[in-house]
Amino acid sequence: GEEGVQGARRRQEVHVVMGNEACDLDSTVSALALAYFLAKVSIPDSSLIFRDEIDLAGLHRAGLLSLTLVDHHILPSADAALEDAVVDVLDHRPLEREWAPSCQLTVELVGSCATLVTERIAQGPPGVLDRTTAALLHGTILLDSVNLSPAAGKATPRDALCVSLLESRFPELPPHDSIYGALQAAKFDVSGLTTEQMLRKDLKTVSGDEHVLATSGIYMDIELFLRRPGLLQDLETFCRARGYSALVAMTVSFNERYEPTRQLAVYSQHEALRSTVSAARTAHAHPPARGYAALCPLQVCRALEEATTPALQLQALPSPWPCVSAYAQGNTLASRKKVLPILRAALGGGPGSAAGPEEEAAPPPTPMNSLVEESPLAQAVPPVCPQAVLERVSRMAAEQPPPDSDK
Repeated sequence: GEEGVQGARRRQEVHVVMGNEACDLDSTVSALALAYFLAKVSIPDSSLIFRDEIDLAGLHRAGLLSLTLVDHHILPSADAALEDAVVDVLDHRPLEREWAPSCQLTVELVGSCATLVTERIAQGPPGVLDRTTAALLHGTILLDSVNLSPAAGKATPRDALCVSLLESRFPELPPHDSIYGALQAAKFDVSGLTTEQMLRKDLKTVSGDEHVLATSGIYMDIELFLRRPGLLQDLETFCRARGYSALVAMTVSFNERYEPTRQLAVYSQHEALRSTVSAARTAHAHPPARGYAALCPLQVCRALEEATTPALQLQALPSPWPCVSAYAQGNTLASRKKVLPILRAALGGGPGSAAGPEEEAAPPPTPMNSLVEESPLAQAVPPVCPQAVLERVSRMAAEQPPPDSDK
């Protein structure tokens, strides 16, 4: 907040903790908790700064930026210039690139990035961790690890250890089942969202030399999703407006034994992009509408069907639309983290190639009221302080039973 503005005026360094672009609970809580720990003071909601309110590139050009990355370790291509400002990385994906020896790397295949943040805070001075931060970290680890359930294949001993550590310091934390149930209910509550908002809610993209392919986490049954009113028009508008050549929608739900069910659907205006069944028709297909980049002869569906690392074990599901192929995914442990590299390879973006990692198509525009231009933030940030988040979660835990995820 104001300290950041003053710091820029006095040419003091600004240290930014940045989560990944999907801005899910793990990413948000990891960034908040680590920044809070680094500051060792309360973060009032008025001092939260969002990505589109700060000119990171300008701060970096002025030599004033250090950057900590949480819940990701590859910057979107539009942020490539910020790479040498990165001093610290905490992530729980397999390492896909090298960082300079001067950069502190904590990259471990745990269930939740919040576990790595908890470990970092626990190693620090005693007394810094307060109840609110502990509750945010505790709930996030439980949500990411599917309530520490072995059946879901996400939890590791380190996730369980951090949950125990937080509970031993704060015995008043709510029981696992109620906090997990409330967070799961909130995550799967898409009532009132338009299709466009559902597609944006949990969006990552992969880029090749010519194409950008979107993947959206969808929090409802895929066959119900495909029957939403106006769906095809919404899909076309979404992809056209953002320059996506195709979109892969992925769902996951958990039954009462915490066993996952996964489905996916592939949408593209281009016949050749989808299933091998349509290959015979591609010769007569209309040329793609203007504004689309045709992906011929690439077939996203074939890449997913024939993938071996891992094999997804796809079984076709009925789809109401010729331009959408839907599948049940037999390999239920293959999450989006494991599917994205398959899609990247299909775009010609295998490891070490020129294609970018999962990323948004474009960064937000640099704001007029950036910190480098020496003007305070124009508006107070809407209140989303940790305490407010926590109160909302507690309220939901009290009001709502766990969702019926047996669909």
